[in-house]
Amino acid sequence: MKAPAPTRVHTTVDSPIGELTLVSDGTHLVGVYMTEHRHRPDQTTFGERDDDATPFAAARTQLGEYFAGERTEFDLPLAPVGTEFQRRVWEMLATIPYGETWSYGRLAERIGNPRASRAVGLANGRNPLSIVVPCHRVVGANGAMTGYGGGLERKQTLLDLERRRTHH
Repeated sequence: MKAPAPTRVHTTVDSPIGELTLVSDGTHLVGVYMTEHRHRPDQTTFGERDDDATPFAAARTQLGEYFAGERTEFDLPLAPVGTEFQRRVWEMLATIPYGETWSYGRLAERIGNPRASRAVGLANGRNPLSIVVPCHRVVGANGAMTGYGGGLERKQTLLDLERRRTHH
């Protein structure tokens, strides 16, 4: 018998790229969604609003530090929901250094499946933990800006923020 899914709760936080919705299973952060997010789940899946739920305080603090240019890595309890392949891609995303970009092909190579760049791109686009798991650091093979669930303008803003901090 399968255990029931944990109850989800959510809160919102303002950021330089607009309001972010944080979703938790009560213990872990399971989602960070932007407004007009391409693969944003239906709001009803976010549960009740609970501004004080674990781990929202730490997520608020760390996101604030990130946007202030004071944090280059997140240290939060995460539990993204996805297929085994998606979770492998998301784990590898978390290893892309702050201020750097990788191509979809490089990401595919790093997960041990060099011919899977298209599948990697699809998994990247379904990353439920925007910013915290840095899917914005993935670009086209020629370095070109390619799709981003939150829109290319937000992707560029995040990359510019990181480049300013690493190239000053």
